[in-house]
Amino acid sequence: MHVFDDDAVASLLSLDDLLGVVETAFLKQGRGEVERPERPHFPVGEGLDGRAEPAGTGLAMPAYVHGDPTYATKLASVFPGNADADRPTVQAQVVLTDAANGAPLALFAGERITNARTGCIGGLAARDLARGSGPVDLAVIGAGRQARWQTRAIAAARGSNAPGSSRRRPPRARAVRRPSAIGVDAAAVASPAAAVRDADVVVTATTSETPVLSGEDLAAGALVVAVGAYEAGMCELDRATFERAARVFADVPEEVAGIGDVRDNGVDPARLAPLSDVFAGAAGREADDDVIVVESVGSAVLDTATATHLWAAATDADGVAVEF
Repeated sequence: MHVFDDDAVASLLSLDDLLGVVETAFLKQGRGEVERPERPHFPVGEGLDGRAEPAGTGLAMPAYVHGDPTYATKLASVFPGNADADRPTVQAQVVLTDAANGAPLALFAGERITNARTGCIGGLAARDLARGSGPVDLAVIGAGRQARWQTRAIAAARGSNAPGSSRRRPPRARAVRRPSAIGVDAAAVASPAAAVRDADVVVTATTSETPVLSGEDLAAGALVVAVGAYEAGMCELDRATFERAARVFADVPEEVAGIGDVRDNGVDPARLAPLSDVFAGAAGREADDDVIVVESVGSAVLDTATATHLWAAATDADGVAVEF
């Protein structure tokens, strides 16, 4: 088994290439050409050093894309308190296995894989659902690693003007004032309202349990990409956002139906259209003034597609991994 640390993953990964990989994975998921078992998630850390509450959440995310030579299982963790210690909130490892004979092939550091493939969801959504055809005015609520990857991927897929970024905790928000941190010019702003007021695309990338913006502040025609909430106890968007939304798309509708954004705001799960329909050309923006929401909880299909792509980039014609 070959081990690829974060530096090795970084040397193989290109957002320009990965956007197409993620789009293809979505299309296959939409056609039912994948295996994606239910992902268990469970609290961890309770009882450790006398803790009365869990410290975080563990997740196991297996998947296979029909026809691919490999399949993968991602072992992930989400620890919201890590932000206080300047550690990643989401950490992961991806185990890649030969689909023909079950042989273990590789262990990838998974944080960059997770961040990049999730960023591509925002990038592809901005490409196909944001107004117009040129660069977008972007607002990002959140100042962690995923906020930065969303910004990079949207810039790669569509181009973006200097984004405004807001988070309730100013020390973290100040981090995005360094353009080198995200690869494009960025400016911190004082409030979510100031960030979203004139934005074509609004990204929420937080672990919040309460809404981080008011839907009343959104510009007409705004695209809202919410990537932070993944369970019932998490909620980034408010009722007004969904009341204004002409369409609501979801990467995995059956799982998005259970998150706080949907449940807390009384959103009918029947409103959740598969995001894959957009990439297949079966759905999309119908009017310039339409507010559109894209909800993402993440799909292991994207992890296995990304890991398979990286493995192909790392091996020669005989399947021998290159040295790092």
